[in-house]
Amino acid sequence: MDVVKSSSMWFHRTKFEALGIKRFRGAVFVIPILLTYLASCSTNPSILPYVRTVTPIMEGTPTSGGEGLTPQATPLVVSTQISTVDGMVMVEIPAGEFEMGKEDNIIGADSPRHTVYLDTYWIDKTDVTNEMFTKCVQAGKCTFNIQHAATDIHFGNPDYADHPVVYVTWYQAVAYCQWAGRRLPTEAEWEKAARGTDGRIFPWGRKPADSRLANYDGVVGDTTPVDNYPLGASPYGLLDMAGNVRQWVADWFSDLFYRNSPLQNPLGPGMGEKRVLRGGSFKDPANGVRVTVRFEHVPGSAGMNRGFRCASSQ
Repeated sequence: MDVVKSSSMWFHRTKFEALGIKRFRGAVFVIPILLTYLASCSTNPSILPYVRTVTPIMEGTPTSGGEGLTPQATPLVVSTQISTVDGMVMVEIPAGEFEMGKEDNIIGADSPRHTVYLDTYWIDKTDVTNEMFTKCVQAGKCTFNIQHAATDIHFGNPDYADHPVVYVTWYQAVAYCQWAGRRLPTEAEWEKAARGTDGRIFPWGRKPADSRLANYDGVVGDTTPVDNYPLGASPYGLLDMAGNVRQWVADWFSDLFYRNSPLQNPLGPGMGEKRVLRGGSFKDPANGVRVTVRFEHVPGSAGMNRGFRCASSQ
């Protein structure tokens, strides 16, 4: 599908043709066309499933005490879009290579380090929140774990509306992403979005975790709002890629997979017993929230520190 770009929005040419507009050249014609297009969107929201913008951000989100935050010399320009289904902001991750896995020579589930190429994709800026998950439950497409109702004080509590939803199984995460028109990210997609292309250890750089950057190691003792740690943002501006809740991804887990992983768009093993989670949580120590760390659980298990975010190929 051809895409027409403006300075702040992308519009699909086929949508213009649906309005009876075959060709357009020059600003004199573009402006009324955009107005007509947006007017049609207000009466037919399905025409505009996402609102897309282009936003410059600084890699590493530097601050006055920015040691270890590794900002780029020039702003990293990212495209974002907002889902009209659940209101999630999604960030475009450009196609290209990155280094996946830890950099030392100690053999483990997250080694050896290897170069992976990924096509362009989109990924949620934050974990899915309780408020968002409630919309899916109300639509009849998601279910809540009744067995955890007595212990989960977050779901249905307005004080936790902007906290990540927890006590969700891998299957419930898949169901939500399908309802929202998305899918779970692959493990490789998750890691590239978390660390970028410069080989950093944490989303913000090589500086060890502290309480300004992430919710980890029981410092808070519970989940926090998904936008609570802007200083800990990834190179692409994603939040909570370290700490708060572990995040389900699409892949089956194998501690040997990295040794024979495909070098382009890896999807993980073809079968297994457990699924992968990434990112660490509010309960995990500092070395558990590094971008390379892999966790695994049976897909039907739910826990107080397990959540998710979604992704999309377009």
